[in-house]
This record gives sequence, C-alpha cells and structure tokens, in this order.
Amino acid sequence: MPESEQLLQPRVVGNSDTPDRTENVFTPALDIYETPDGLVLEADLPGVSGNNLRVNVQGKVLEIFGKVCWPVPSDARPIYEEVRVGDFFRSFILPEEIDADAITAEFQNGLLRLVLPKQKRARPRRIEVKVVQPDQPTN
Repeated sequence: MPESEQLLQPRVVGNSDTPDRTENVFTPALDIYETPDGLVLEADLPGVSGNNLRVNVQGKVLEIFGKVCWPVPSDARPIYEEVRVGDFFRSFILPEEIDADAITAEFQNGLLRLVLPKQKRARPRRIEVKVVQPDQPTN
C-alpha cells in the first residue's frame, strides 16, 4: 500500500481531549484525495458551528472532533429525528511524507477542508536538463 494511503486507515487514539466513548459518539463522512503537493481531506459536518469543532495534530496523529447541536424549539416535541446529534470523532495516522506543521484547515457551510502538504523533499519535481552544444563551455 502506498504510504499516502496510510491516511485512509483510521485509528482510534484516546487521550483526555477525546469525547467520552460512553456517549453518543459518531463518525462523520469524509473524503480524502491526493494531489501532487499533498493530501486533501474533506469532512461533511452539517449542524456543526466553528466553535464546536477542533482539529489537533500530535506527532503523526491527526484528530478531528467536535459536537453537533441541533436545537429543538422549547415549545416543540420531536416526532421523528434523522439528524445525528452529539459528539463526533475521527483519528488518523499521518504518512511520513506529510508535513504536519504545515497542515491548514478551513470550515465553511458545514464542510471542513484540511490541506495536508507533503514535505518539500517528498514532492515530485522536474529537473530541467541544460543542453550544452559541443563548442560551448560548461558552467
């Protein structure tokens, strides 16, 4: 398996900041794709506000967690509910080629987008070949 695909292998890593496993913790849907410069992770988080969302990197572990709040008006009684409410959590082991210090995150309209750039040495680059004519001096 290519190293970049290791990110696709979720890991559950517990620490004091992770949601309590006895509560209603769910796993949000997400997509991961690779670009020449790194990986992009997009998580669908409807009902989440920015202040209820946290992304952490500790060593090579990336964690996404937060809370979905979907308030019911005080004078209403729920009859049917499909929207997941409560804590969510995802954890991944980052591939060695990812520069954990350069990860960026944007959150807009319920979509979390993380850009995980490759380390400079891991990025493919083209080396231009200088063609020298036989009668030209070389540098």
